[in-house]
This record gives sequence, structure tokens and C-alpha cells, in this order.
Amino acid sequence: MNAIPPHPPANDRFAGLDLLASAVLVVDACGLVRHANPAAEHLLEISVKSLSRQKLASLFTNGEELGTLCQQAAAHKYADLRQDLTLHRPAREPLHVHIIVSAAGEAEVVVELRENVQQLKLDREERLLDQSQANKELIRNLAHEIKNPLGGIRGAAQLLELELPDAHLNALREYTQVIIKEADRLQTLVDRLLAPHRRPHIVGDVNIHEVCERVRSLVLAEFPSGLAIRRDYDASIPEFRGDKEQLIQAVLNIVHNAAQALRGRIAEGNAEIVLCTRVARQVTLAKVRYGLALDLHIIDNGPGIAPEIRDRIFYPLVSGREGGSGLGLTLAQTFVQQHMGLIECESRPGLTDFRILIPLP
Repeated sequence: MNAIPPHPPANDRFAGLDLLASAVLVVDACGLVRHANPAAEHLLEISVKSLSRQKLASLFTNGEELGTLCQQAAAHKYADLRQDLTLHRPAREPLHVHIIVSAAGEAEVVVELRENVQQLKLDREERLLDQSQANKELIRNLAHEIKNPLGGIRGAAQLLELELPDAHLNALREYTQVIIKEADRLQTLVDRLLAPHRRPHIVGDVNIHEVCERVRSLVLAEFPSGLAIRRDYDASIPEFRGDKEQLIQAVLNIVHNAAQALRGRIAEGNAEIVLCTRVARQVTLAKVRYGLALDLHIIDNGPGIAPEIRDRIFYPLVSGREGGSGLGLTLAQTFVQQHMGLIECESRPGLTDFRILIPLP
């Protein structure tokens, strides 16, 4: 009588799973993790050694539903089940995943987790919009609070200068002039903060390539050598209704920031900025679905945005450059949002990509 061959070791049985790009875990009837492939380690940020002999449901604060799905699959109540879940983890960002739970053999379950990219994008957009709205309210209130005392300080300095005795005029006038000049500098800053809320929205037909060409000529006039601004235009993009001057300012702020970040490469003669226009389809902006949208990318080959400020670059007064005002990107985001659009950013050393999305008719 032939002996029944033993089951191959778990590592050998599941070796094929390690080649998959999606996160896959094998769970037994008790919900314990028997195997996790490298993609699962990466997604969950937990090593296979730590995962082994843990209950899959216990990895998440709301893992009961996932545990129930695994138990039902192990009991062969269904062959496989597909579902979108948001799994919350202690001290980490929640995972938005599309989950596939499948029965596999006797009392074993295969769980495949795929990140829900669309949900992640919607959450990021919602955070950007909430931040932008909070920023606008803060700026408006703060600027108005600063304006009144600032005018009083400047006026008092001027009156003081008029009252100075002639004998002390030259010696003390220097101090009053410092007060007046610093008050004027702060007044200019306040005016810039309030500019988007004061200026009327002048709507007309906008050709985005005319906007890009205007910005390109302005920046190349300031950086005539060492910097190449390459065009990659989609000529089929239609005109749309908008404020051309606001959009020029928004694009100029981003391109000028990129040129400033490229100063090292400009000195070496290999700095490059790419203006790329495309049409995006079925885009969701501020929870509204649009069939078509302008998709403008401003890409540079600079050092990238410092990780410590990457999530705060659209906040007012946050700058990655010494001496920068920290207002350029804040104003750019405000101007684009007034066109029902949004600016996103992806950055790593050697490539920074600002993406402007604006609905098209």
C-alpha cells in the first residue's frame, strides 16, 4: 500500500504568492496568519515574522468584519467575496483597500488586499480643500487684524518725526524712518495676503497655451541661460471660461518657484522645466464629477521638496527657500480653486511635478 506523501512545507506551498504584486495573506480557520507575501509586508508595514501566528483581524481596530469574512470563507459559505473596506490601524494611516477573500483547500483562506487608489485620491483632495478653506479664513482675519494697528504705528512715527527738535532731527530721523519702512513692508505683505479676496474675478475665454507661453517668456527673461523650459502641449485642448490674469499668476508662481529651486542646476547649465498639457477624463474635484478637465503639469528636475514641508507647501508662510515669502503656492492654490480646480504635487529628488486640474466645458 502506497504511503500518502506529506504536505509540502508551508513556505514551499505558498512560494508562488511571493511573486505577486498585490498583498496576499493565507489565513487558517482560526483567523491566524499562516503566510504573508512581501507585498503584504510592505502594505501592512509588518514583517512576516511579526505577522505569523497573529490573528489577521487583530491587526486592525475595526477588524471584526474582516475576521467574519474569513470565517465564512473557511466554512465554504462562498467561493470568493470582493468588497471595499477601510481598515484602521493604531498610530498609522487607515488603509483603503479592495479585498478579495477566497476559500483555498481545507480550512484555509486566501486574502488579497489592493489599495483603493481612487479613495486615497478623494481623501487627499478633501484634505487639501479643507486646508485651503481654513487658510483663507485665517489669512483674511489675520490680515484685517494687522491692518489697523499697522496704520496707527506708521502714522505715529510720521507725527513723531514732525515733532523732533531740529537739533536732534538727523540723529533720530533714522529711527522713525526704520519704523515707517518696516510698517510699509508689512503693509505690502498684508496687501498680498488679501489680494485674492479684493480683486474682482474677471472672466473671459482662456487659452491655456497662451498662459503657458506668457509665463515661459517671463521666466526665461529672468533666467536667460542655463535653464530650458520645454513645451509638451496638447493642441486639442479647448478654451474655457476663466480669469486669464489669475491663471498666469498661478502658473508663474509655480514655475518661478521651480526656477529658484533649480539655481544649482542652472549654474551647471542642465536645469529643465517641462510645461505639459493634457485632457483628463472623468475627474472628481471637490466631490463633483467632471467629464473633461485641463491637466497641466509643471515638472522640474530640481532637488525636490524637503520631506518635512512636503505636506504643508500650500500653507501660508511655509517656504522651502531662505528669504521666500511662503505665499506663492498659497495664492496659486487660491486662484486655481476659484476656477473650481485643484493643484496637487508629487516630489522626489530629481523630479517635482505640480499638477493643475481645472474643469473644461
